[in-house]
Amino acid sequence: MKYILAFFGVVAICVGIFVFGGQKPQTEEYMRIHVVANSNSNFDQNVKYVVKDAVVEFLIPYLSEAKTKQEALEIISNNQNLLQQVANTALEREGANYGAQVQITSEDMPTRAYGDLVLEEGVYDVVQISLGQAKGDNWWCVVFPAVCFVNTKNPANVEYISKIWEIIYSVTNKIGG
Repeated sequence: MKYILAFFGVVAICVGIFVFGGQKPQTEEYMRIHVVANSNSNFDQNVKYVVKDAVVEFLIPYLSEAKTKQEALEIISNNQNLLQQVANTALEREGANYGAQVQITSEDMPTRAYGDLVLEEGVYDVVQISLGQAKGDNWWCVVFPAVCFVNTKNPANVEYISKIWEIIYSVTNKIGG
């Protein structure tokens, strides 16, 4: 009897891992954002985070309405020039003597965990923001669903973040279920 219970216990654990943790997300469901610093100097690395914060704050209200990655891609494409202006304004405010380039591309990205969400290594659509010579360390996150927008400094965006989390849960439930 003990062996039968142990067997069913192992089977239940394996099924749980498969259903709740063993599924790999599809890269086509996600869009990443990638900010590459001008260099690895302390100044350029600090400026990278200032630009990241400005870009995230700019994108939150726009992307809160996106229900699919395609909608997010269209929103970003339609606002690409504004996004570049936001990045350049942040650079000017910090006294950086270089500009930003914003492009939407596909990029091979490493495995990365965002809390319980693990995105496997693969090719993802990416909003690439290159600062100056773009030879420094980078920052990246998920722009859709907007995982990286949860740590915003602006509490007025809480309403948008709630909508974003609803989307995250609906996408991850589709993958796991």
